[in-house]
Amino acid sequence: MLMESALKRYFESMKGKRVAVIGLGISNRPLVEGLLDAGVPVLACDRRCREEFGGLIEKLERRGMTAALGPGYLDRLDGTDVIFRTPGLRPDVPQIERAVASGAQLTSEMEAFLDLCPCRIIAVTGSDGKTTTTTIIAGLLKAAGYRTFVGGNIGVPLLCEVDGIRPDDMVVLELSSFQLMTVRQSPGIAVVTNLAPNHLDVHRDMDEYVNAKRNIFAYQDTGDRLVLNADNEITAGFAAQARGTVALFSRKKALSGGVCLKDRTIVCGGRPVMSAEDILLPGLHNLENYMAAIAAVDGLVPDEVIREFARTFGGVAHRIELVRELDGARYYNDSIASSPSRTTAGLRSFDQKVILIAGGYDKHIPYDALGPEIVERVKALLLTGDTAGKIKQAVLAAPGYREGEPAIHDCEDLRQAAEQARLLARPGDVVILSPASASFDRFKNFEERGNVFKALVNSLK
Repeated sequence: MLMESALKRYFESMKGKRVAVIGLGISNRPLVEGLLDAGVPVLACDRRCREEFGGLIEKLERRGMTAALGPGYLDRLDGTDVIFRTPGLRPDVPQIERAVASGAQLTSEMEAFLDLCPCRIIAVTGSDGKTTTTTIIAGLLKAAGYRTFVGGNIGVPLLCEVDGIRPDDMVVLELSSFQLMTVRQSPGIAVVTNLAPNHLDVHRDMDEYVNAKRNIFAYQDTGDRLVLNADNEITAGFAAQARGTVALFSRKKALSGGVCLKDRTIVCGGRPVMSAEDILLPGLHNLENYMAAIAAVDGLVPDEVIREFARTFGGVAHRIELVRELDGARYYNDSIASSPSRTTAGLRSFDQKVILIAGGYDKHIPYDALGPEIVERVKALLLTGDTAGKIKQAVLAAPGYREGEPAIHDCEDLRQAAEQARLLARPGDVVILSPASASFDRFKNFEERGNVFKALVNSLK
């Protein structure tokens, strides 16, 4: 098979080179195993200690891997020829910079896949809505009959699957700013859902964050497509920099081309595609997610398929996910909301004031704009985690805030917040975990946080 030989050639090109793989997470483990299968010795670097891997390190060492673990895990990169970076690590840490200056090639599992993938790729990035938009696009393609592979931040690592991908298949990727920082190849169809301050605990400033996102289309050709949110100032500004065709989408204004809303009907290139009421998912942000998806699959998926999919697709876990109804109150898990803009979208999904549980790890992003949204849309605010104080100050400083509107409760942890919400909730109320913060102060990731919240809610009496 052509791509099998391409993948084999790629791994064989590493023979005789000193190869380091940083991070033994989900995406890099198949990479390490593939290199070892090809007879390439690997230096695997991970900040975790040996005991945390449950025997995996010893198993891989028996196959030829060398491990650099713990606090000094990056100190052995000198003299390497190829370095595969994990997305969560900046490419300019001193050890990597020193190795690159000495001639090492810096790459990643995703960059290698972009080079080798034989079929059309649709990739999605943005501050909010990436996963849902990616999932919608993949679902639409599958419903239209395409063999579709999903990867990047969701799905499975695709590099070692590339020999099973055919030229007439489709690949849909969700790409983060961390993955995009060093890519030098863009997909044929690129989607930017929106941009707002995010991940400023890792990126030096907003400019670096935006520049990373820009890489999703920076290397496109004239025959490629760039889907942009016309209602977002930053993404709308990307249109002038595009090399390919620009497809705008807008929920707020009419467009002569692209995708927009006219009398509650989603229109693409002037033709009606479906009613907004066809969308099962709640919230204006999901209307925008569908608009972005429709612009991406225009010409690939029939409108009738889009309508049927929208009527039945129930969404993705941890994204305004209904957990249960208890004594007439509905409890929602929106743990994915790790930024103020994402929480704002969640609050705007309901036509009533809600009981909001918020707070978490501090990514050093401003909360000023969230304060007025909470004042307008929240009846009781339950705060926990590192950012609790920042969110409270944003609410107290918001125009229109009056004492007790909303009532603010400081909670020791998520359990106490869930129990407090149970005490406050009345029939017809909405309780939503939408933290506006990352999870890393107390949880491994937003999925773990969401699962803990769901377990707590389901245990309420």
